[in-house]
Amino acid sequence: QVQLVESGGGLVEPGGSLRLSCTASGSIRGIAGVAWYRQAPGKQRELVASISTSGDFTYYSNSVRGRFTISRATAGITVYLQMNNLKPEDTAVYYCNGYNVWGQGTQVTVSS
Repeated sequence: QVQLVESGGGLVEPGGSLRLSCTASGSIRGIAGVAWYRQAPGKQRELVASISTSGDFTYYSNSVRGRFTISRATAGITVYLQMNNLKPEDTAVYYCNGYNVWGQGTQVTVSS
């Protein structure tokens, strides 16, 4: 069984940056596509960004395009989400999804 663990969340002021990490462990067979989602209080979980198995293809939602960057570590089993110019509306629990499993989530709070 595969486990995904997110890290890197925290409290940051508007305009600040954070880098989230999603690391896979367990019975990993090859590299999988990975996506980052987020869920704000009272809202549905939404897709933020995704990266293909090869890392050649990426997707960003309109709300984060130009501010967030998704990438893979060289070994491939860690995926990052670099978040710049953060806004209060980016406040949410961020989850990664891949290998047909979800991570436990990491809280991101953007507030002055």
